[in-house]
Amino acid sequence: MNHLETISERIRADFEARNETRNEALRRSRELIRLCATAIRASHRDEWDTARELLAQADAVADGIREALTPYPDLLYAGYTQDALKELVEAHTTLALASSAPVPEPEMLEVSYPAYLNGLCEAASEMRRRCLDELRRGNTAEAERLLEAIDDVYDVLVTFDFPDAITGGLRRRVDQLRGVLERTRGDLTNSLRQDRLIRALRDFEEHIGGE
Repeated sequence: MNHLETISERIRADFEARNETRNEALRRSRELIRLCATAIRASHRDEWDTARELLAQADAVADGIREALTPYPDLLYAGYTQDALKELVEAHTTLALASSAPVPEPEMLEVSYPAYLNGLCEAASEMRRRCLDELRRGNTAEAERLLEAIDDVYDVLVTFDFPDAITGGLRRRVDQLRGVLERTRGDLTNSLRQDRLIRALRDFEEHIGGE
């Protein structure tokens, strides 16, 4: 029995350390998600310095999570951790797409490929809001660029025809992105048609007034 008690105490010590690390990872994951969401909101308001500062903080939190979970790879690849890292990808990629900068690579962000692809997909969906904002401002050229960015991301992601167990549920998000793309294209098309109609009416009125 003494031998069995020694084994059980060793396992208990491991579980206690693992549980403490898990709880801390959960806390940091929630912090990471909050920072990323706030950075995305700042980018929608064109507060680029604030967005980049928040992203830098998010990167530091992500580094802390990875370092803390190095002894426990199973916790690093647990759902809540990967969800938080997916949000990091979404925030970085949202800023890149919005500012027409190169999309960061997964190795640079130190994330798994499933987290990267799912974050990229959600970032493309975020571009719908920015596209509509640009339409309201009358900046149709920028709205068209953003629509093209959504289209480019969709064209890439739709080629990943693998089981959800491999992609982390990417197929469902890509299906949602297709709906976002179609609605955004419809909104942009209607806006361009209205602009052309308004210009035609204005030209007609000027022509009539000049007679």
